[in-house]
Amino acid sequence: MMYEIKETQIKGLVEIIPKIFNDVRGTSIKPFHSEEFARLGFCNVFNEDLLVVSGKGVLRGLHYQNPPYAQAKLVYCISGSILDVVLDIRAGSPTYGRYETFCLSGKMHNMLYIPEGFAHGYLALEDNSIVMYKMSNVYAPEFEGGIRWDSIGVDWGVENPIISERDKGFLPFSQFKSEFIYK
Repeated sequence: MMYEIKETQIKGLVEIIPKIFNDVRGTSIKPFHSEEFARLGFCNVFNEDLLVVSGKGVLRGLHYQNPPYAQAKLVYCISGSILDVVLDIRAGSPTYGRYETFCLSGKMHNMLYIPEGFAHGYLALEDNSIVMYKMSNVYAPEFEGGIRWDSIGVDWGVENPIISERDKGFLPFSQFKSEFIYK
């Protein structure tokens, strides 16, 4: 088994623990394998990668891309650690408006598979936290959206995060209108 899969309370959202190979030379980890992802029922075609480096206290999100440029994501923290938050924004979903939190870190090597229809954000818990995304669709700014980070009840554990003006300007979840339909 190449991956251990941890189901969450939200259908489709899973935490993935890759098999880690250690020997005298160091560590080897395979974050993505297309055939194994297809076997597991996950998106196995990714069209864009994004690498982000953040300092401690930087909060990014909550972001999503609307159809037809919706994105499934594979998110992992290469170095450092993050508090990762994923919010179900699929209209009609039994878990619509619910979120899950995860600690992703370069030491634990855990990852998240986030299907289309979720808003995503994270807080860097350490300086030089490096996060890698694989995304099923390319970035399309005209289809990008966001939900204000402080409007869903998450305890981020920080009083004054470092956050972009764009992210500060997102509407709260109470005013959000979803373009995603639960399947």
